[in-house]
Amino acid sequence: MNTHSSTLGVRDEQFMRRALSTALQARLISRPNPWVGAVVICLNGATFEGCTAAPGGPHAEIAALRRAGEAAKGGTLYVTLEPCSHTGRTGPCTTAIISAGISRVVVGIIDPDTKVAGSGVTALRAAGINVEVGVLGSHVSSQLAPYIHHRTTGTPFVVLKMASTLDGKTAAANGSSQWITGPVARQRVHELRAESDAVVVGAGTVRADNPSLTVREAEGPSPRRIVLGSVPANSNVHPCTEYTGEITLLLQQLGADGVLQLLVEGGHTVASNFHRAGLVNRYVFHIAPALAGGNNAAGIFAGDAVNDIADMWRGSITSVQQLGDDLEVVVEPLKDIS
Repeated sequence: MNTHSSTLGVRDEQFMRRALSTALQARLISRPNPWVGAVVICLNGATFEGCTAAPGGPHAEIAALRRAGEAAKGGTLYVTLEPCSHTGRTGPCTTAIISAGISRVVVGIIDPDTKVAGSGVTALRAAGINVEVGVLGSHVSSQLAPYIHHRTTGTPFVVLKMASTLDGKTAAANGSSQWITGPVARQRVHELRAESDAVVVGAGTVRADNPSLTVREAEGPSPRRIVLGSVPANSNVHPCTEYTGEITLLLQQLGADGVLQLLVEGGHTVASNFHRAGLVNRYVFHIAPALAGGNNAAGIFAGDAVNDIADMWRGSITSVQQLGDDLEVVVEPLKDIS
């Protein structure tokens, strides 16, 4: 076993984790650009961090290099996503890295954007810089899942959030549903809104609950509001987009508008439509320690259940956390490894 290589690998993971942590600071401000973190390790041991700014501002690599200044020469740059090599609202990050005299770059994942797609790594290696790719790549891919999905499909990453009782009901028999879950879970919903570029509900939810769908109990911007159908002019959801077409076409339109993540907050009919069309990338269930106690109340999905146990949809639980008295269970579709 090569002790030097082993030590270097541990060190690389250590600083990539730090870059991942730094990237979280950009989660609410960088969109539609990816939320990226970078760390510069100088020869004298000093470290400097940076994350992607709002559109038009410096990328993570530039922010870290600017903080390091002349001390960056000969150092190592850790960055969660491959540095860009093209000119957009800002200049190429690869040019700045080369000019700074960085000797080694450690990259989490290759950027799936066709404007980059490996060209950044190629440019750095052509300049004589040692480049390592794939350090904690699965962690970076998870953190950037909405961005990766958008760049590879052209459509938003769809997050379906539903609140239910322990026996799977989303309302009482008379249709009332405020509130199934408690204040901590509701705050978490505001965080999900802040992380999303758009939120969609059905017209029935607007008529029944008259929600605002804005971010009020968390930090971050309010998402674009979309209603499937038409709603009264005095509804709290206005200004919003009232949409009556196919939801697959809606996703294409939102993707073209730069929407990376779409939060579905509709009732059981809207949830069912997205689920049955196979359009959900992540399910977020908020489960309250409550029981409706019968079968005459709305469930999580509308319509008939599958006929046979072999036909059930199955996913993978990716996280579980307690939110006050409630439980959040996050489920994602099983990955196709064929």
